[in-house]
Amino acid sequence: MCNHQDETLRSTNRDLQEIEKKMDRRRFLTKTSLGIGSLALGSLMATEKIFAGNPPVPRLESRGSQGISDLPHFMPKAKRIIYLFQAGGPSQLDLFDYKPKLTDMHGQELPDSVRDGQRLTGMSADQSSFPMTSSAFKFHQYGESRAWVSELMPHTAEIVDELCFIKSMQTGQINHDPAITFFQTGHQLPGRPSMGAWLSYGLGSDNQNLPSFIVLVSKNAVQDQPLYARLWGNGFLPSQHQGIQFRSGKDPVLYLGNPENYDGNDRREMLDYLKSLNEVQFDTYGDAEINARIAQYEMAFRMQTSVPEVTDMSAEPDWVYEMYGEESRDPGTYAANCLLARKLIEKDVKFVQLYHQGWDQHGNLPNGIRNQCQKTDQATAALVKDLRQRGLLEDTLVVWGGEFGRTVYSQGTLSPENYGRDHHPRCFTKWMCGAGVRPGMTYGETDDFGYNVVKDPVHVHDLQATILHLFGIDHEKLTYKHLGRRFRLTDVEGNVVKRILT
Repeated sequence: MCNHQDETLRSTNRDLQEIEKKMDRRRFLTKTSLGIGSLALGSLMATEKIFAGNPPVPRLESRGSQGISDLPHFMPKAKRIIYLFQAGGPSQLDLFDYKPKLTDMHGQELPDSVRDGQRLTGMSADQSSFPMTSSAFKFHQYGESRAWVSELMPHTAEIVDELCFIKSMQTGQINHDPAITFFQTGHQLPGRPSMGAWLSYGLGSDNQNLPSFIVLVSKNAVQDQPLYARLWGNGFLPSQHQGIQFRSGKDPVLYLGNPENYDGNDRREMLDYLKSLNEVQFDTYGDAEINARIAQYEMAFRMQTSVPEVTDMSAEPDWVYEMYGEESRDPGTYAANCLLARKLIEKDVKFVQLYHQGWDQHGNLPNGIRNQCQKTDQATAALVKDLRQRGLLEDTLVVWGGEFGRTVYSQGTLSPENYGRDHHPRCFTKWMCGAGVRPGMTYGETDDFGYNVVKDPVHVHDLQATILHLFGIDHEKLTYKHLGRRFRLTDVEGNVVKRILT
């Protein structure tokens, strides 16, 4: 068998060499002239300056998940992150950004000087008036930090002294697709690597048997806005850095299991032979994506054992399910995904991304947001409590929030039972906790209308720069050269928000 494989490899190599010999004259002259020119340039300049940029393509024996050699740039506070993305745009005015003066101004027209010519969505651009509406829900202050939280989130109210609320978030995107893409990739247009892919590329993995970037999507959410796999894609980075979606059901990862009548020994033999063929191709062309392909095959083989183990919840005691809520017993729900996220970071998965859709409430907001909070509030708070009691919160970063906020003016009726709010990118609220984030803090401030930031604005790129900083990364130095330009997650902007850090 071994002799037969060796002969096949030699034959394949001869075929590839034959293809090289058959290049036409123009291609030969172009290729050799560029090579001679490069050698001449190399005699005049330092080699490391010529080839500075991306790390050299590693040989197969050095391939792995160690990340870039000079990272981290400084001592990190965070080893892992759980990003609880609330897709659709939660209303900050009904959850965290308490505006008591709106009660007196309810029904009054929003002054033009406040709106100041802001670009509106197509859903409210044709409105003849912009009547302000106060929240239908009561607010109270909680904890030693005296943070304001709506009655909709009683469980979050219990952990406010662990949280850092950022009430001055801003984005330039007013519609869902570009706004979510902007948060996840640093650019409003598709094609850039996601934040998880950047961290995987820069820092590698701490567990060789699981992907460093795993995505969970709630099955019990309102499917009002679509989610795309490119939100957790690798963009122009090597493909092994893309996020891997875990699904509920029998097969958490698609096509991971062996075909019928095919056992692990068969798969191992097939992968070994496939690796040999890819090595021949790599030796001929030096394409880095060949190495990425081999790495993914090997990871899939190891995941056949590791994924069933980490997704098995049978050992979790009843008190854990009670803490996360009854829906945590149903795989694929938001509560179950929060519990799974905790298990994944216990296995040193670096980036766990949860998506929960359904926060896009242009009408009937009170009923819609109440339903969303019932599905998410208890499990979110339980996750933070669970991480803290296990000693994981000190080096695990947790982020909660959506792609933008909601307007102070109402769409449609002013009725407290079914008013709605449009998209609002000028100011909204996120919170962070753990891993070097200052607990029990509220950062930033909005005006009495809840429409504009009046203190300490935080742009999306600032948040991304801060997250990278917590991982020991200078966001300006984590770059990748593509199409002649050095790209980074924060593009050409971003400042670390140092005052929210310990």
